[in-house]
Amino acid sequence: MKARDIMTTDVVSVSEGSSIVEAAQKMKRADVGSLPVEENDRIVGIVTDRDIVLRNVADEHDPNRETCGEIMSTDVVAVDPEMSVEEVSRLMSSHQIKRIPVVENDRVVGMISLKDISQTRDLQDEAAETLNDITESDSDNKTTF
Repeated sequence: MKARDIMTTDVVSVSEGSSIVEAAQKMKRADVGSLPVEENDRIVGIVTDRDIVLRNVADEHDPNRETCGEIMSTDVVAVDPEMSVEEVSRLMSSHQIKRIPVVENDRVVGMISLKDISQTRDLQDEAAETLNDITESDSDNKTTF
């Protein structure tokens, strides 16, 4: 099974100049915990609900004035649509991330979450192992997506 087989294709994104409030509202409406940050239809970063809390709210910055470009992670781990779901799961585990963009020619074509993997009947054990790996290091204060 390939990444394209389980990815969500209705991806909501923001630009670097989008306010933190705009990003949070988009996350709420889409019921997601991260958004790709795109410029000229190319991924340049990712902003997560955790980024908003730790890099904006906790530092008492103004979420109406600070932009996604100021708090986003630029070291984006992404996968190709043709990558096997098992490899996607291993990559998520090794990088301690819960959501990963699917990128083709620098353009986001989908997103895969741990939930997407866990809903794939054949991969439920893999998803449980990935979640276990991620939650064990959450206490290490690593950024998770």
